[in-house]
Amino acid sequence: MTIAPRYRLRNLAKTHGPAFTLRIAAMEILANETLCLVGPTGSGKSTLLALLAGLQTPTSGDVAFEGNPLRADDMPLSLRRRITLVHQRSLLLTGSVTANIEYGLRVRGVRDRRDRVEAVLRLLKLERLAAQPARTLSGGETHLVAMARALVVEPDVLLLDEPTAHLDPAHVALAEDAVRQEQRRRSMTVVWATHNLFQARRAADRVGLLLGGELVELQPAPIFFEGPSDSRTADFVQGRMIY
Repeated sequence: MTIAPRYRLRNLAKTHGPAFTLRIAAMEILANETLCLVGPTGSGKSTLLALLAGLQTPTSGDVAFEGNPLRADDMPLSLRRRITLVHQRSLLLTGSVTANIEYGLRVRGVRDRRDRVEAVLRLLKLERLAAQPARTLSGGETHLVAMARALVVEPDVLLLDEPTAHLDPAHVALAEDAVRQEQRRRSMTVVWATHNLFQARRAADRVGLLLGGELVELQPAPIFFEGPSDSRTADFVQGRMIY
């Protein structure tokens, strides 16, 4: 049985000022896969995540989620709540760690929040910080709480914009394992923008390379790293400068 893609992009263009346009002729993202987006700073990774989150509207072309066009100005709340984006620089609310994590459940009207909050605290090893004021957390702890806040609402799509970029290796591994466990537990699509090729090798089912707003290559991870079809991908993987 053929499974319909979670996302389908067609003839997509998103322009930011006179200097940059993201262009993707065709792309599909599947349920229960981890797609890692790699590429230099300014290549379009964050723009693509914003389009997948429904926070921006394409200049032209289409982004469809399970057959429904995504537009920032006309996106049902029920659909928006199925997609969660975690930024590289996460902002927490005032109050405790627990209050931050349960916030999304509270606004969704979930009454029995305790078990889910405690489970995600354990998942990310945050139990000892549960009652601590969020403003007193270190930078790494803040990133983990932001990840917990995203996972506790059990989104169908988790979009990650380099949330582990400034974490030490142990906390990177903890975050990656938490995402992996949640994906095994239920059918969650993960799209992960990262500069870390080692992270992409570990986490990805498929990897896409963006250069200057162009999707240069999209392949299963083993092919992307060991036998890419585009010479620019090979150069990028080998650490050679590309323009």
